[in-house]
Amino acid sequence: MSRSPHRPAHRHPATLAVSFAAALWLAGCAAPPPRATEPVQVKVLAINDFHGNLKPSSGGIRIKDPADATKTVVVPAGGSEHLATLVAQLRAKNPNHIFVAAGDLIGATPLVSALFRDEPTIESLSLMGLEASAVGNHEFDKGTDELLRMQRGGCANHPGASAGEACRGPQPFKGAGFRYLAASTVVTATGQTLFPAYHVKRFQGIPVAFIGLTLKDTPTIVVPDGVRGLSFRDEAETVNALVPELRRQGIEAIVLLIHEGGVPAGDYNECPGISGPIVDIVNKLDKAVDVVVSGHTHRAYNCRIDGRLVTSADKYGTVVSEIDLVLDPKSGDVTSASADNVIVRTSFAKDPRQTALIETYEKLVAPLARRVVGRIAAPLPRAQAPNGESPLGQVIADAQLAATAAEFGAQVALMNPGGIRADLGARNTGNPADDLQVRYEDLFAVQPFYNNLVTMTLTGAQLVQVLEQQWVNQPTPAGRVLSVSRGFTYSWDASKPPGQRVVPGSLKLNGTPVAPEATLRVTVNSFLAGGGDNLTVLRQGRERRTGMMDVDAFERHLRGTPNITPGALERIVRVN
Repeated sequence: MSRSPHRPAHRHPATLAVSFAAALWLAGCAAPPPRATEPVQVKVLAINDFHGNLKPSSGGIRIKDPADATKTVVVPAGGSEHLATLVAQLRAKNPNHIFVAAGDLIGATPLVSALFRDEPTIESLSLMGLEASAVGNHEFDKGTDELLRMQRGGCANHPGASAGEACRGPQPFKGAGFRYLAASTVVTATGQTLFPAYHVKRFQGIPVAFIGLTLKDTPTIVVPDGVRGLSFRDEAETVNALVPELRRQGIEAIVLLIHEGGVPAGDYNECPGISGPIVDIVNKLDKAVDVVVSGHTHRAYNCRIDGRLVTSADKYGTVVSEIDLVLDPKSGDVTSASADNVIVRTSFAKDPRQTALIETYEKLVAPLARRVVGRIAAPLPRAQAPNGESPLGQVIADAQLAATAAEFGAQVALMNPGGIRADLGARNTGNPADDLQVRYEDLFAVQPFYNNLVTMTLTGAQLVQVLEQQWVNQPTPAGRVLSVSRGFTYSWDASKPPGQRVVPGSLKLNGTPVAPEATLRVTVNSFLAGGGDNLTVLRQGRERRTGMMDVDAFERHLRGTPNITPGALERIVRVN
């Protein structure tokens, strides 16, 4: 059953059913389940950052080569058909089990899910028995109302739907069969959590609490409208404040599902060293928290931090963390916890129910997904050079400039690397005539967020501030260097501290220096326009005009510029 320290924003039918059952039980109409007298073994199965990958991702998972530890190999993995099979096999090992997740199940998804507003992903995970999940930052990509719809169901005229988009699936959308948890996400108008803070499940009479929450920095990495009216509290403080309440209910076993993570030094099932926000968070947690299931960084690890088990299951459904707990029958606390990160190999049998679900949606999406939109002369990778540029980033920035120059007077376009989710590469079909053909599904894999383009006026001084913020309050020292459009150049000095790296006087537009007092029309996507990626100066942009969607601009550019080749990476100059 689910409980929250605040009244949830809505009551779910399953919660009502449990409450009614509890009332009968208290009235003496049913006997409480007997509590175990021997240690109870519990199996927790966990995933994170699924991102709607119903089919195996092209990248699989990279691990150490079993034959040579100095090398790595890519193992084909993932896909809901194989994931469902593995989950079922692991469940069969122990009748005391639960399947949970640490957020980002939806958002930045492949076309077969995204075209139907991620309803296929929710249906798939519900079908395989997911029971509870923390909310992640991507759960807010389309706003609070749409996330509530993911939980509750319904499809007619849902928020953000364009004309004719509602109810495009094969059946009415029923909503998630699992419970979203949001202990640190508070509706500012009411002071209540958006979803319950935790979910409690009893195993042979012993309760275990699963607290779920996302990172406190969510407002800085999603479109601001997506989290309007919400506040995101400190992760450790939120969890620690719940511990006394859980103990008053006789709950000693606590598992944290948190959409925040770290960067490990080792392979997918080890942890010789780990860094990142999760380390600081775990060190601040009350000792009552026994296990931490993490995510967000798209890495797999099996760690001990501050004496506690901390896991992460990579991304895209390529790994399941198989966590085994032992509960003391007297205290109800966890006496031991161990984990094994199991790769979801594509050699596993396909779950027929998942296959049927995917095939249904693929038939509906095929005409759009396979539509040919252009051709490239050579693959366009997204990997960034030391100066921060990438061939694909350049093309996208050029596409956004071209889409907004005539209508809104754009002179410069900036593109964030985190919004480029895949390479635009060769198909390897065996037919050279088709290998460099670009379909709509390829464009959507590159830019799956479907953001509007926003053109604004900035001064030269403000643009310098934006560029400085590429290295300020960013998750890594390398920062988030933006791709820039054709004709705009500047230099940055890697030896200088963050906030002082742009070389004074180096900004030029078509060879002409950009004076601090000069004004420019700058195009970015709506995520950046709202201050996303901590580029807060972009919020100051004046005379805003909203244009077409980013992926549509990309498509138009490819149609008008056939046989694009990678350009020279010389728009940004790195000094030192």
